[in-house]
Amino acid sequence: MISYCPICGKPVYFAERKRSLGKDYHPLCLKCYHCKRQLSPGQHAEYDDKPYCNHCYLQHFGPRGTRWPTLYSSLRAASSSKVPLENQNSS
Repeated sequence: MISYCPICGKPVYFAERKRSLGKDYHPLCLKCYHCKRQLSPGQHAEYDDKPYCNHCYLQHFGPRGTRWPTLYSSLRAASSSKVPLENQNSS
C-alpha cells in the first residue's frame, strides 16, 4: 500500500520513506515548518499537522518561560536609548 506525504501530497514509496509521528514523509519533505531545518524521524514536534524542530516548537508554542523575550527586549532597548532625567534638567 502506498501512502502519501502530508507535506507535498505525492506518493511515498517504501524504499524512500521516513516514518515519523505515524506519517510517512519524503526525506527532503521532513523539515521544520518555520526554520526549514532537516528533521530526523521521531526527533521533532508537530503542531497543526506541521512538523517543527524542538527549538522552534518551544519558541512558538511552548510555555511562556521558553519563548524569546521579544517584547521585553524591545522595551528594554527603548528605555536605554532615552536620556536620563538628570541630564535633561542641566542642559
